[in-house]
Amino acid sequence: MSLETLGWGPAFEHAFSTLVSQSPLSLVPGRVVRQHRGLLTVQTATRTLLARTAGRLLHQAPGVESLPTIGDWVALQLPDGDGEALLHTVLPRVSVLARREAGSERDGQLIAANLDVVVLVAGLDGNFNPRRIERALALAWTSGAAPVVVLTKADLCSDADSLVAEVEALAPGVPVLALSSWTGEGVEALRAQLPAGKTGALLGSSGVGKSTLVNRLLGEARLVTQAVRAEDDKGRHTTTHRELFVLPGGGLLIDGPGMRELGLWGEDDGIGQTFTDILELAADCRFTDCQHQREPGCAVRAAVSSGALPEARLASYERLRREQAYQVRQRSASAERDHRRHERSKTLMGWEATRSKRRRD
Repeated sequence: MSLETLGWGPAFEHAFSTLVSQSPLSLVPGRVVRQHRGLLTVQTATRTLLARTAGRLLHQAPGVESLPTIGDWVALQLPDGDGEALLHTVLPRVSVLARREAGSERDGQLIAANLDVVVLVAGLDGNFNPRRIERALALAWTSGAAPVVVLTKADLCSDADSLVAEVEALAPGVPVLALSSWTGEGVEALRAQLPAGKTGALLGSSGVGKSTLVNRLLGEARLVTQAVRAEDDKGRHTTTHRELFVLPGGGLLIDGPGMRELGLWGEDDGIGQTFTDILELAADCRFTDCQHQREPGCAVRAAVSSGALPEARLASYERLRREQAYQVRQRSASAERDHRRHERSKTLMGWEATRSKRRRD
């Protein structure tokens, strides 16, 4: 398999060439194509092999964001025989999809890297939730990749067109596709979003039909699927790892476990790109720092009063802004604490060095 088939391009070639010119090691490029807990599978131009992360990279990484994840291009030292490769460096990414780790205020979780498209999957059944789609859009825009919304199970919905129109209204300019993985209706429209050499990743909760969709795109039943629970339309966790697939036609697609929690992560303005309609209204508010509460001359509240802007959408926007501001404060406070601990350690080491020198003198 050629590297170009996996999405290799000039930016990665330049980064790898620069790295090789400065390293005494014999390194080859590869892409992480499978991730299961701590195990990584990397595809090079000639081999598919397991790789472990070099200790130096593990210890010097400032955070989880610097460690390899599915979709990363990496520099490897190949084994002499059939053993594991040693992963020394993660090449600079063009995009990275991440969320706040479930149950944590400060830690992030990488989902996938070097994406061109983030495919936000929601089911046209009990799973359909416009507020969750807005949250997923904010994550997708923050990643640096372009979002596409896919509404699955169109064969089970009698008013799919009206729900597509509802999503189009809250995602201006974003492709919104309704499809059925069972009948194949609408699947080719999604395939067109993933031309040869371009990488997408599926993002959605369990039960929305991601694995069934991958099987349809692949043209074979590669992934195990399960039915949702009939009593509440909730899905069961079937996929337990992340994997990159090469689709017929050359597109690349990453599938992984479903996610019920999509905590915001990062400081980029994915929220602003998701709620462009509210920001455009806010430009006409009397006060530039209007909080859209009880301030006089608030164009946003006026739009809500007139029915031009749904109250629920404004509430979603405000909730996500508060969440992001709180998360940024938590990360900043954590970074400040780590910095103070590091400075104290350096000071103590300096004192110990001075005392030792005095004893020697």
